[in-house]
Formats: sequence, structure tokens, C-alpha cells
Amino acid sequence: GRPAPSPIYTVPISPTRPAIPHGFYCALRANQRGGQSTRRAQERDTTAMAEGKLLLRSFVEVPRDSHFPIQNLPFGVFRRRGQPEGPPRPATAIGDFALDLAAVSAAGLFDGPLLSASPCFHQETLNMFLGLGRPAWKEARATLQKILSADEPVLRDNEALRKNCLVPMSDVEMLLPITVGDYTDFFCSVHHARNCGFIFRGPQTPVNPNWFHLPVGYHGRASSVIISGTDIIRPRGQGHPTGSSQPYFGPSQKLDFELEMAAIVGPGNELGKPIDIADAEDHIFGLVVMNDWSARDIQAWETIPLGPFLGKSFSTSVSPWIVTLDALKPFACEAPKQGT
Repeated sequence: GRPAPSPIYTVPISPTRPAIPHGFYCALRANQRGGQSTRRAQERDTTAMAEGKLLLRSFVEVPRDSHFPIQNLPFGVFRRRGQPEGPPRPATAIGDFALDLAAVSAAGLFDGPLLSASPCFHQETLNMFLGLGRPAWKEARATLQKILSADEPVLRDNEALRKNCLVPMSDVEMLLPITVGDYTDFFCSVHHARNCGFIFRGPQTPVNPNWFHLPVGYHGRASSVIISGTDIIRPRGQGHPTGSSQPYFGPSQKLDFELEMAAIVGPGNELGKPIDIADAEDHIFGLVVMNDWSARDIQAWETIPLGPFLGKSFSTSVSPWIVTLDALKPFACEAPKQGT
């Protein structure tokens, strides 16, 4: 059947109040699963793993300033530039190349128990792959690090296969990597909450009391999530300037942006059965950078009493490459203290 659409959950980037995914991959907290002794053992294991992985080298030349060494290997979807009718193809990024995962799969290089017979990399989005869950994600990452490593000849020494699988970034057009089934935007940064509160409510109560006790968020428009670089059309809507007796209709005069981090979710949950926070890493595939475009004049007039609508739903840009939680683990840190 058709792969299920993936939801996106987003949070403003903030050093103060943790974005929920931030806590998900900060796995070495002293108060979880065994206290200080377990934490020290986890730290030793993680440090050893990180040092080993960080020493990995690829036969693909990776510029020193590249975001895509063999330790990263984000996932995305591309089409060959100049082929508008060409099929979208899943890929990972290595240096200045996109590794065509459909070609890798067709060559039989995904030979693990979960992916060897799976058609997930012959789809036009990553949804089927994401739906397979963390064991398949880890198998894919391990396979890719193996076949791209400097000591592995299967791609390195096969010129025809190498040329078929490795596509120069200059020859690719990046596409939206998933079909977005749901999109929730969370209000997690205390700085952002205070700034918005001052703008919309004044200095008396810039942060509502509920913000300190529950996740504050709203559902966005999944159909208007677009890939970074797509042109933005200035929205038209109603505004109501201070001192004006009548609202006006026209192009937004206060078009704004918000830099956020978005978590891409793979396997979902059954209706009415919440996901335990201890199991969150089994559901979150990875992260992208997101721009929550906002028409502040439209937003200010429409938000009371039910929240944002047209001022927030006209466009939401996301970066094309999804960085996995496994790639981020060596850089995990303690989550900031909540409620401050």
C-alpha cells in the first residue's frame, strides 16, 4: 500500500527552555535509568563509540568545510537537474555528492535482514523507509557507512557502479523528502514566548501561566510545507492597526520569519494511545531546520480567541536533508533546566 504520510513537529530554537526533541537525544541524564553509576558507564560507552565513528574516513573526498562527512549521512530526495519528468529518488549526502539510494538498493548493497527485500528506496519519498522504524534506520546507516568507508572496495573500486550511484550535487535538484501528513508547531522558547507576549499582550503578562506547565502548540497546514529555496508569495489578509475603527484587507505589511528546528516522525501511534517519552527516540527519525513564515499583522488580528490561522499557514520552509538522531548522538548534552 501507499506509505503513510509523516508528521512534522517543530519547536523554536532556544538555549533556555529545551525543545522537546532536544531532551529526546540527551540520553545521559543522571536521573534516568540507574543514576550516577549507570550514567558514567553510558558516558564511557558513548565516548568510545563517538571516537570510533569520528575516526571513520570515506573514499569520497569530503571538503574540510563540508556539512556532509561520513559521520553525518543525512537523508533526502532529489531529482537530476534538467530532468523535470525524472522520478524523485531517495539519497544520502556525502561531501559534494548525493548517493542515489535506489541505485545502491538495485545493486544489492542493502543486504541486511530488514532492508534486503524492501522496496523503500525505490519510492518517491522517504515515508516507507521512515515507517520501518529505528532498527531499519540503524541498519541503513551502518550499511552506508560501510560501503562509503575508505577501506571498503565495493563502491570504491567499481567505477561503473560508483558513477551510477554518486551524483554531483551540482547535478541534483532537492525535493521535499516526505509527504507531510501532519504538522504541529510548538511554542517552547521562553525568549520567543516573552517577545511575542510583549508584542501581542503587552508587558503585564507576556508569558501565560499555562506555558510553564504544558506543551503549547498549534496545528499548522501540512499542505503548505515547502522545500527551502521555494519562492514565498506575500499573503493577503485582514489586519487591524491600533487606533483604526475598521480592519483592512490587503498584502501583509509585517512579513516575518522564525528559525526553528523540526522533528520528522516515522512510526506513529494508535489513536488514543500516547507515546511514552522514554520511547520517543523510536519514533523520531531526525531533524531539519525550519522557517515558520509569519504575517504578524494578520496573525495579531486573527489569533484571539482560537489561535493562529491564515497568518501562519501560507508557507513553511524546511531544509532538504534530514539529519538523523544517530548522527547527532556524539554531540548530545544535558538538557537545560525546565521551567525557567
